[in-house]
Amino acid sequence: MNDILPPNSASWDWLEEKIRSLMNIYSYRNIRTPIVESTALFVRGLGEVTDIVEKEMYSFEDRLNRENLTLRPECTAGVVRAVVEHSMLYDGGKRLYYMGPMFRHERPQRGRYRQFHQVGAEAIGFPGPELDAELILLADSLWKILGLDGVRLEINSLGQPNDRKAHRNALISYFEKNIDLLDDDARRRLYSNPLRILDTKNPDMQSLVNAAPRLLDFLSDESIAHFDAVKSILDAAGVVWKLNPRLVRGMDYYNLTVFEFVTDRLGSQGTICGGGRYDYLVEQVGGKPTPAVGWAIGVERVLELLNEQGAIIPKFIPNVYAVIPSVNNILIAIQVIQQLRFLGVSVQMHSSIQSGEGMGSMKSQLKKADSSGATYALIFGEEEISRKCLTVKMLRDGHGSQSEHSLDAINDLAEILKNC
Repeated sequence: MNDILPPNSASWDWLEEKIRSLMNIYSYRNIRTPIVESTALFVRGLGEVTDIVEKEMYSFEDRLNRENLTLRPECTAGVVRAVVEHSMLYDGGKRLYYMGPMFRHERPQRGRYRQFHQVGAEAIGFPGPELDAELILLADSLWKILGLDGVRLEINSLGQPNDRKAHRNALISYFEKNIDLLDDDARRRLYSNPLRILDTKNPDMQSLVNAAPRLLDFLSDESIAHFDAVKSILDAAGVVWKLNPRLVRGMDYYNLTVFEFVTDRLGSQGTICGGGRYDYLVEQVGGKPTPAVGWAIGVERVLELLNEQGAIIPKFIPNVYAVIPSVNNILIAIQVIQQLRFLGVSVQMHSSIQSGEGMGSMKSQLKKADSSGATYALIFGEEEISRKCLTVKMLRDGHGSQSEHSLDAINDLAEILKNC
């Protein structure tokens, strides 16, 4: 787990602002759920035989009521729990998004931390393939807005329960015939969740997995029609995709469409967005049967990819640095600064380093003004204040040009200072 400090935190603010703006354009509304949920929620939702539940969750017993609780390892289950608990679907489906920290106990590596952050979008209460496509288009739009390249879309269909049951039987039969080639993890999951074996990262098992029966060959006509409709919409929207028949995702709640946006620039942590349809999760957590689809983005990985590409992410700098040569002018300076701030001007005010030492020389303050990155220095000099004026010094024009402005025309001054 790590701290996110200035100036790097500015890139987080920038990315979150881009995401919020895009979510509004797509009519997705913000939801905020607790970081701590009942452990049973994740066991039911994610599946008992998954890496997250078996190995990665931070779980503990509440001291008061002895309930078993877990720091959320993902947010979809919590969003669904909130939707059910608050009867949010009484007037129709909901498009929701969230941002926040998640927790998994895994080996820290590049772009992967034990406390990590996700942005997710969930469309709950919509059965049609157009919503699967809409979620994919939403993520694809984000990459375009951020200027990311080298990101490819991989898609697959997991079908419906009957499709998977037939495929499951075929997988078990196939792996039983090759049981000597399975590692311990695969053998343990052979009868409890053989689909997870296809997601193995063991290089010694890749050829075996690649030759295993494909779920696509067991899809019903209805599942195929749904998947074909998703692909047709993506084609019509100009979104390039690649079929990955081994794509299964890491949670058990998925059905029908699953997808990932991946890159080769982050090594083994190449998935920056993943999701799919989960039509049975609402019922699993206590609600009525309700279709749903969604995805989650790894914020650290997106920022890492932007950095890898050399993207120019704006850093926070104030519009104005307030230079106050004399302590006698602090009161009037603060009044003016507050007016400017309320009018939308970002102002960093100079302050003394130690009590009783005064405000520092004009030269030292202007040096700090320049290093702050501000476009203007606002100088509250004794002489100017006596004439109810102040001086605006341009810091970035190479000449240090100056002009005086009346304290009675703050609105006009604010417009000048915002245009930098």
